[in-house]
Amino acid sequence: MDDSARHPLLDSLDEDQREVAQQLRGPVAVIAGPGSGKTRVISHRIAYGVAMGVYDPAKVLAVTYTNKAAAELRTRMRALGVPNVSVRTFHAAALSQLQFFWPQLTGAQSPRLVPSKLALLRESAESLRIRLDQDQLFSLQSRLEYYRYTLTDPSGENFVPAGSVQFEQFLALSDAYQALKRERKLIDWEDAVSLAAGMFRSEPQLLEQFRQQYRFFTVDEYQDISALQQALLETWLDDREDVCVVGDPRQTIYSFAGANPDFLLRFSDRFPAADVFELNRNYRSSQEIVEYANRILGPDQIAQRALSSKPRFVEYPTALAEAQAISLRVSSLMREGVEPGEIAVLVRSNHQIEAIEVELAEQGIPTQVRGAGRFFAKPEVVQAMHALRALTVTDLEKPTFAAVSDVLRSLGWRTEGSGESWESLNWFITVLDELGGNPAIAEYVRELQERERSGHEPARNAVTLATIHSTKGLEWKCVFVASVSDSVFPPSRSAQEQFSEERRLYFVAITRAQELLEISFTSDRGRSPLLGSHS
Repeated sequence: MDDSARHPLLDSLDEDQREVAQQLRGPVAVIAGPGSGKTRVISHRIAYGVAMGVYDPAKVLAVTYTNKAAAELRTRMRALGVPNVSVRTFHAAALSQLQFFWPQLTGAQSPRLVPSKLALLRESAESLRIRLDQDQLFSLQSRLEYYRYTLTDPSGENFVPAGSVQFEQFLALSDAYQALKRERKLIDWEDAVSLAAGMFRSEPQLLEQFRQQYRFFTVDEYQDISALQQALLETWLDDREDVCVVGDPRQTIYSFAGANPDFLLRFSDRFPAADVFELNRNYRSSQEIVEYANRILGPDQIAQRALSSKPRFVEYPTALAEAQAISLRVSSLMREGVEPGEIAVLVRSNHQIEAIEVELAEQGIPTQVRGAGRFFAKPEVVQAMHALRALTVTDLEKPTFAAVSDVLRSLGWRTEGSGESWESLNWFITVLDELGGNPAIAEYVRELQERERSGHEPARNAVTLATIHSTKGLEWKCVFVASVSDSVFPPSRSAQEQFSEERRLYFVAITRAQELLEISFTSDRGRSPLLGSHS
């Protein structure tokens, strides 16, 4: 074994992880199962590459799917002594590039980001005298985003109506929305990705500047990449091959938003010389939870925890009885010493959360509804967001940290404090610290806006209530997967491809659990076909 193989940065990795970390030049693809330590591998691979002199940290760009993943990776890079690696979501990276290069190209500032897509869609609908309720607006937004991310022209499709919006109305609304953005010189996140790719492709001198800036690329959660994001990645790479992609096709659960696992599965077609690795050791879940997950989608995972805890399947007469029983089970776990923050109740759809939340409140159990946006609706948070956005259009004479501190102090924050309001305002300092303490104010505010957009709220010591779609990358000691009932999960009898995605969603749900997994369904609806004979 050579000296580099004994480097301290490799000591905490297992044999498979170490092999990935030592393969510093691309192209590299890593198929990483649940709990296999993919974030550890990504961070140690980059840090090891810097330590070996292969990477200049300033020339590394790591892109992730969510802000939470980006924040976690940035934290790990700092802990490994490599704080100046760029870690961003695809959207944030594209927007940053637009804001840097657009003035060079046009002599003007880049277009501003749409403050609220839903508000602009509502205005577009009103201009056409089309009345839409909130659910229809959400459906319209999702449909628009799907066509943008998949690079599909809806006019050539056999269009399925979004809610009650018919084909002709959809096309008219799409045109009105695009016209309103152009009129106000606004862009949405899809525009940011599309414009960045188009800018580089049409302006070779800008692409060359970018090529000088970034040479080594890492892409996390690659199974969730869309055709639009892949187009930007291809543009970044041009004819280069120093790219490492990491993902798991079994965890593709965002097809409705344009995610396409084929880019991961066919990576070797794009790069015939690619090194492909698999990480199958599950360090998260108990042996019997891993065995159950392998029966759902496997059998690839190898359990690494000695603790054995068999999944429990429970039938309740109704959804209300189920919610009441789960709240009592959570209360019992807490009396046994389990912290509320170590417990999650996961469901298929948002509307299922309320009954469980009510029953837990009856027991006096604190809860946090993930992705509901409640944190960003708090008055003190709204005020802080408005004030901090205003800083981006002023000439700051102070460092970002001082300017942000002044804003928060004006709203009642102090260096030390307690209480819900103080914790809410202190979150703004936490985000600042995660970005390295003194980023440019524009970068800081972009991060805040992206966290608001993606529902990346601060965690509290409370029982998490969440839809499964919002839990990728998360884990809890105790997980309840509720209402795995017929026509509830999946919501209806799905076509085969849709059912395959529902099974992947179920796989994601059960692999969030570390030690305790309880799966329940109701007698009035019957067992979900997802359960099959496994229970």
